[in-house]
Amino acid sequence: MLWSILLFMKIWLKYLLGCAIGFAAAFVLQGYNNRAVEIIEYISELTVNVGKYSLIPLLFFTMTVSVFELREEKRFWRVALKTLIISVITTVGLMVLGLVAVLFFPPARIPVSVGEVSQNYTLSITDNLLKIFPASNFESFLDGAFMLPVYVFACFAGAGCAAERNSKPMLNLFDSISRVSYTVMSFFIEILSIGFIALSASWFFSFFKILKSQSMLYLAGLVSCIAVILIFIIYPVLIRFVFKERHPFKILYAATASILTAFFSGNYNLTLAVMLRHAKESLGVKRRIGSITLPVFSTFARGGSAMVLVVSFVVILKSYVDYGVLENIPWILLISFGISFFLGSLPAEGILVALSVMCSMYGRGFENGYLILKPVMFFLCSAAAVIDAATAFFGTYAIALMEHKVEHRNLHFYI
Repeated sequence: MLWSILLFMKIWLKYLLGCAIGFAAAFVLQGYNNRAVEIIEYISELTVNVGKYSLIPLLFFTMTVSVFELREEKRFWRVALKTLIISVITTVGLMVLGLVAVLFFPPARIPVSVGEVSQNYTLSITDNLLKIFPASNFESFLDGAFMLPVYVFACFAGAGCAAERNSKPMLNLFDSISRVSYTVMSFFIEILSIGFIALSASWFFSFFKILKSQSMLYLAGLVSCIAVILIFIIYPVLIRFVFKERHPFKILYAATASILTAFFSGNYNLTLAVMLRHAKESLGVKRRIGSITLPVFSTFARGGSAMVLVVSFVVILKSYVDYGVLENIPWILLISFGISFFLGSLPAEGILVALSVMCSMYGRGFENGYLILKPVMFFLCSAAAVIDAATAFFGTYAIALMEHKVEHRNLHFYI
């Protein structure tokens, strides 16, 4: 009986149930330095790997077919341009929103710790560029974190199919493999609710540690308020009045499982797998749109990360000195904007690496400034992932509306 109920529950309800059990487990086990905590951490990492198990073949074969179809319809460059515009606008808008929030509601000064050991982080831009065009294009499938090489390979394959008149047998094969990969991915997304117990428990272990720090809690609360205002007010209003969608909150309902995944895992690739399924089966976004825009948004539309970088760096400056923030605003905005577009190779903990790089670029004794935010870094990464997931979901639906590639469905049929 219980199994039947779980089988027909909405996915987001299963995930929420897993989170509730994970919270209870973390609450009971907190403070115990035992093997159980290590096991939960291990299962959490395993869950992330299982959730994105079939993501690479799904992306490659689906994107290849989608690029071909969009080129045949002469929509490819139009969709690409709209994706780029939304990525830039949302990134700039979110940075400004974060800057205004942190200047008008600044957190208390965070004590600067002495003696913490720093670690050298880098964005590895030159190495990642080599990965996009490796010696063999089949090497694109070997990196489970950096998905851009797969996108590039798929775009060339799709363009090649469009140029070759006798490519139909190959396209039929790719379409079949795409559908099989989607079925496999759907299965893992269903059972991800079990892994959510470990994911959420691991997250709550870290959260309980910052409850004693008022300054860390205020920063976490500030970022959370920005996320709530953006997701529940700004994005629905834009969809309602700019894109004329009469029921904008149905998009938020469809994105619930994706937002939960982003928050408790902080992993963009795992979240992308969940988004791909809900965009298709809940919102009714056509595969040729969702399979292109969602991956690109997930890699490049990191406005949430840029916003968190702005807020975090201002907090670091104010913690060290009481002056110099206003005159550095242009530099902070410019660097945060630029760095956010190079985080595609970091599906998790991108904020930590980006903030470290930002502090190193600023210099002037602030090279290790990011260390004061290390205890709350997990929360900042989660908040950034949630905002970026919402941006990808709303952005994809907006493009699908403009291209008339949405099959509207009743809420009852949302998964």
